[in-house]
Amino acid sequence: MIDTLDIDLRPVVAEQPDPVLFATVSGAHLYGFPSRDSDVDLRGVHLLPTAALVGLREPEETRSRMWDRDGVEMDLVTHDLRKFVRLMLRRNGYVLEQLLSPLVVHTTDAHRELVALAPDVLTGHHAHHYRGFAVTQWRLFEKTGELKPLLYTFRALLTGVHLMRSGEVRAHLPTLLGEVDAPAYLPELIAAKAEREHGDADVDHARVLADVERLHGVLDAAQEASALPDAPVAHDALHDFVVRVRLAG
Repeated sequence: MIDTLDIDLRPVVAEQPDPVLFATVSGAHLYGFPSRDSDVDLRGVHLLPTAALVGLREPEETRSRMWDRDGVEMDLVTHDLRKFVRLMLRRNGYVLEQLLSPLVVHTTDAHRELVALAPDVLTGHHAHHYRGFAVTQWRLFEKTGELKPLLYTFRALLTGVHLMRSGEVRAHLPTLLGEVDAPAYLPELIAAKAEREHGDADVDHARVLADVERLHGVLDAAQEASALPDAPVAHDALHDFVVRVRLAG
């Protein structure tokens, strides 16, 4: 299994054409079930110069690149700050997981300030993101029979339940097992996933289907009872933040 913290990813950040406000590791490493041959998903925010946003040319708000570095497959995606903040305000769980990932490759004062603002964009409607992601991954599991989308299904549901109950974004599946009523066989599936990225799931389909349907019900109930607001409360603060950081940059 690749230990991302033993790989020096700082040169990847230094190679980017515009300043990077933060870069973190996402994907299976963040979720707590990387395989020996998992790629490294780097996510972050770059800061375009003001001139790139006020002219006639379309700005490069999202940059994506995949390549092999020292035998490790790298997947880098960064958004310009303005686009990233807009995604934050759209109940997008992906970007919040990237922002709040504890696997930090590069950070700045702007990153830390954005992290501090993150709780004020959380709403009860973020449950829709995790419900939808779980449905998509379950369909993929039914099509392929692979373990990876099955674990992604459970991870999404448990992250959603935990968020609705606690107001905290937690993406690490092994940790979630101790905080949400999860199926007892999940640790065995996590261990199996560590051996092979695209292995088949050796499970009782009827049993896992029942557990997935139960967790959908748990997520629905958690959303109904959640104390999270209906809309983000950080819109003005995030607007001021983007303007200030852009002008300073």
